[in-house]
Amino acid sequence: MADTEQTADKKLDRTAAKLARQIAAFGKQHGGAEGHLAHLGQAGTRIVLVGTDGGWGDLVAPTHAVAELAAEKAALTLHEEFDGEFAARVRTGPYEWTRMAGIQIGGPANPAL
Repeated sequence: MADTEQTADKKLDRTAAKLARQIAAFGKQHGGAEGHLAHLGQAGTRIVLVGTDGGWGDLVAPTHAVAELAAEKAALTLHEEFDGEFAARVRTGPYEWTRMAGIQIGGPANPAL
C-alpha cells in the first residue's frame, strides 16, 4: 500500500512540476504573471493566469493541492479573489468577444448548439 501512495505522490509532484513550467513560460511570454485558483469540483482546480501585459490563460490541475504546489514551484503570486484591480488587468480581443457573445452580437454561430 505504501508503494502505491508513493507512486501516486510522485505522479502528482510531476504534474505540479509540469504545470509550474507552463506557468513560468506564460509569465516569460507576458512580462510576468499573477494568478487565481478556482475550484472546478471533481474536475480539479483551474489556475487562472493574468500576464503583466493583460494577456490571460488558464490551466487545470487535478486537485487544489496540485494547483497550489504548481503555483508555489513557479513562484506565482496568487490572489484570493478574481475581482477589482486584478480582473481589470485582463485584456480581451475580438476573438474572446465573438466567443463570449458571438450569437447575440452577430458573431459566428456555435455549431454545437
